[in-house]
Amino acid sequence: MDIIAIIFIALGLAMDAFAVSVTSGLTIKNLQIKNALKIALFFGAFQAIMPIIGWLAGLSVRDLIAGFDHWVAFGLLCFIGSRMIYESIKPEQNKTPIDPLNIFVLLLLSIATSIDALAVGLSFAFLDISIATPVIIIGIVTFILSYIGVSTGARIGHFFERKIEIVGGLILIGIGVKILIEHVS
Repeated sequence: MDIIAIIFIALGLAMDAFAVSVTSGLTIKNLQIKNALKIALFFGAFQAIMPIIGWLAGLSVRDLIAGFDHWVAFGLLCFIGSRMIYESIKPEQNKTPIDPLNIFVLLLLSIATSIDALAVGLSFAFLDISIATPVIIIGIVTFILSYIGVSTGARIGHFFERKIEIVGGLILIGIGVKILIEHVS
């Protein structure tokens, strides 16, 4: 897999974290740089750790599905992308604002926004892709976008939140299609 595809995967995965970061920026009164860095560090770290967990799990079953691994990668990426799009357009319930700086809340948000990265790590194992470079890129991209998201949220709010998640979903679906086309042709 080339570096451009990995960057696009990282961007797609980071969209959930970016959207949650924007929302977090909305709820933090008197935003300080250390607050934005804390959130970005948690999101970036979890987005980097989860693909490793998925990749390790995938290594154990890779040989069993070697003949159709590209279909599994395609299915996982399309499922993740479709779910991101669905989550961005479904109606929201009345929610009580939460404190994104609370460690427990931050851990839950970090895990929730990085579950997709676990499935991508699984896909990397199926496609026999080394995990080191993607993990570094995914972590850095997520860190940067999360930092920008918190700062942006404090300034402009929810205006772009849903659109960004749709773009992220479309990117992941596009990469799934690309993987399928490369392996089928």
